[in-house]
Amino acid sequence: MTTFKEIRGTAVRSVSSDPSNPEEGQLWYNNSIGVLKGYQSIGGVWASGGNLGTARYGAGGAGTQTAGLAFGGNSTIFTTSTEEYDGSAWTGGGNLSTGRSIMGGCGIQTAGLAFGGYLGGGTQTTATEEYDGSAWTGGGAMSLARYFMASGGTQTAAFGAGGYQGTANTNVTEEYDGSSWTSGGNLGTTRNAMGGAGTQTAGLAFGGKTTVVQSATEEYDGSAWTAGGNLNTARRGLAGSGTQTAALGFGGETTVNVANTEEYNGTSWTNSTSMTTARRDFASGGTQTAAFGAGGYTTVRVANTEEYTDPTFAIKTITTL
Repeated sequence: MTTFKEIRGTAVRSVSSDPSNPEEGQLWYNNSIGVLKGYQSIGGVWASGGNLGTARYGAGGAGTQTAGLAFGGNSTIFTTSTEEYDGSAWTGGGNLSTGRSIMGGCGIQTAGLAFGGYLGGGTQTTATEEYDGSAWTGGGAMSLARYFMASGGTQTAAFGAGGYQGTANTNVTEEYDGSSWTSGGNLGTTRNAMGGAGTQTAGLAFGGKTTVVQSATEEYDGSAWTAGGNLNTARRGLAGSGTQTAALGFGGETTVNVANTEEYNGTSWTNSTSMTTARRDFASGGTQTAAFGAGGYTTVRVANTEEYTDPTFAIKTITTL
């Protein structure tokens, strides 16, 4: 039988207090309280980040947990405001040319992309804007004006799929090459308000709404969508981050706003720790293991940010039979 010392190269130490900086997998016996302890993963955890300067829902999101973007949205008006995140605080960036909400968004903080969106009064837009870290400039217009799309990719290789166009849902996918949009493969399920993640050649669209909320996931290879594993909780207005084989879906609305978080491995979704604030229609970015969600709608517009980290480590008491 292999011993802990053979595995780790050290015996289980007997100490009077827990170590201040334990290592992953470390074990020790706390002799002052007679307990065996270890430092181990406790899975994904949400923690509070800095508040947006402007409470809003329907903002576009891009970037990472330590270099994020939130732009546009509804803050009682269809705002042009852009904010940049450094992992602790949001600061003002360059304004969008067109104030809008629930648009597509992707890219990084210094090379972001905003496209489509809702202008109010039943009007949608085809406008595309590119961000360079300080200012937005016009890009090529989409073929189809719409909002509530699934989106992903980069400023020079993006996709926008499905959404709400006119007075009906659409299944159309468009691809952006940094200057113009071209047609891609249609979604299998026509719907709006999906989560999106991944790249132009390895994308994801999940959840959303037809006439009812959906759990379906579809995977994109740059030309066609195919069915993936269903979400455990069907919902619309959820956020997404990560890649096609390591994605995160969080928040959204069933018949009420929810905080549910799920991780995708390219085949199936697994439930993880819920967000602190149940919300829908908010900015997001990052990876499966380091994501952010900012703003959104609870019963009012909110400004708070949450950050997801997985794995998170903690000291745990070890029990044996």
